[in-house]
Amino acid sequence: MEEIKAKIIIELLGKPKEHIEETMNKVLDELKERKNIEILNEETSEAKELEKFFSIFSELEIKCVDISTLLGICFDFMPSSVEILDPDKLSFESKNMDNLLNDLLAKLHQQSMVVRNLHAENVLMKQKLGGK
Repeated sequence: MEEIKAKIIIELLGKPKEHIEETMNKVLDELKERKNIEILNEETSEAKELEKFFSIFSELEIKCVDISTLLGICFDFMPSSVEILDPDKLSFESKNMDNLLNDLLAKLHQQSMVVRNLHAENVLMKQKLGGK
């Protein structure tokens, strides 16, 4: 596998302002501790008020040892945007693609299970409260 240079944007929304600033710092610290990744450039916005919440984002240029590392970052940090800067073309063995797709599917199934469980809990609470 080949190194990948990418630009990612991580966004947070919440309140109070100090909380999202502190959380963004923790997210960036955790990202910096990751193996197989190098942060080449980092810019973090000032937290801005949006109606009742605050918004903050960080734009990072990173270098990952391979596509699996970049996908791991996507799974764990859920950036709002990913742009692969280099290389222009990616090539890898089908076995590696199988692994990446299976990791993606496992994550999607996990999220689906969480949503179904929350829905079931919501239905039960509504029944207990006399709702529909």
